[in-house]
Amino acid sequence: MIHSHCTHLKTIVLLLALSCVGCTSQNPLEQLMAGDNPKIQQVVKAGNPHKIQIAYTQITPKKGQAPQLTRWTYGLAEDRYFYPASTAKLPVTLLALQKINTLQAAGIPIDKTTPFRVYDPQSGAALQVADSTHPQGQLTIAHLIKKIFLVSDNDAYNLLFDFLGKDYINEQLEMKGVKNTQIHHKFLFGADNTNTWEYVFGTATDTVYHQQSMTATYAKDNSNLKGVLKGRGYKDAGKLVEQPMDFSRKNRISLLDLEGLLLRVILPKLFPKTQQFQLTEADYNFVRHWMSRTPQESTSPDYSSNEAYYDSYVKFLVYGDTPGKMDGSVRIYNKVGDAYGTLTDVAYITVPEEDIAFFLTATIHVNSNGIFNDDVYDYDRLGFPFLGALGREVLAYERQRR
Repeated sequence: MIHSHCTHLKTIVLLLALSCVGCTSQNPLEQLMAGDNPKIQQVVKAGNPHKIQIAYTQITPKKGQAPQLTRWTYGLAEDRYFYPASTAKLPVTLLALQKINTLQAAGIPIDKTTPFRVYDPQSGAALQVADSTHPQGQLTIAHLIKKIFLVSDNDAYNLLFDFLGKDYINEQLEMKGVKNTQIHHKFLFGADNTNTWEYVFGTATDTVYHQQSMTATYAKDNSNLKGVLKGRGYKDAGKLVEQPMDFSRKNRISLLDLEGLLLRVILPKLFPKTQQFQLTEADYNFVRHWMSRTPQESTSPDYSSNEAYYDSYVKFLVYGDTPGKMDGSVRIYNKVGDAYGTLTDVAYITVPEEDIAFFLTATIHVNSNGIFNDDVYDYDRLGFPFLGALGREVLAYERQRR
């Protein structure tokens, strides 16, 4: 059960209630944000421009029962838009595995390691037929998912996005109760996000599944949300456009939806079957393993020769401001997002030897000049230090609480 200390929003089942928390003097996040950590205070003292939203969910084991979850929030605004960036890759990876299972159930001999090729539906030209980071050079769903969690690979996401199609992604998420989320686009300049590529699974001589191009009809947008017009200008083809940037057709995931997606990975049985992803236990173990690995822990794909992919490369909470090797006692299951001056991380943070485990999800906007798409953001000065310090402070609070 997720306990509420403020306003109860809705009950999913008796064992799980989603709630808004964060308005009592006992809220640990309020205390932490009012503390003396300089990396946090330099952001807090600036006020609302950073549009911080945080959800911290404590886990209290109950013998013979589902664990008790208690959520605290800071700055939560489910009706305010923030750009989720690469956190949008999380639901897409889960749905890709689900779709493979659906195809299997229909009698198609396919799994996440079946090689596939991608073609342009108009010209028939091969767009991608191999992956140089795979030991056998094969393009597979499993390998793409590894790359998404290890280094947040955009090309891998784009391939999964079109394998699913925009209609399937959004219809499935809404059916699972993830209702404050819309996935609209690939991370590819000038991409066609309505008509998908063509997919052929199997070997060159034995096709087991051929997926023709699909045309999406999904038409929802973010225009009903606060904050979809951002900043005072943006760069377009190198030129400054002096008006706010419109995010109404960009991807969107609310903070609690983001946490809810990770909850469905770590504690799926807290949700009714209709709100779980249709994954096998092997699928869950696969996702949990790779979302908790670091680039330097992987040999396939192998990033050992690329210094840019250090251990904490996609671990913003706890380690965002300390690039390099991580403390091996802390294991973080997460997905980050980093674009347009917004940094976001949704994480399940564990210290197994100390019996510590909790969920922490946070987003912060650090774009001081108010110009978007100019690659001039305050990530290193404000964003990464804040998220790193936030993770360490909550971890220290958990140690004290235990």
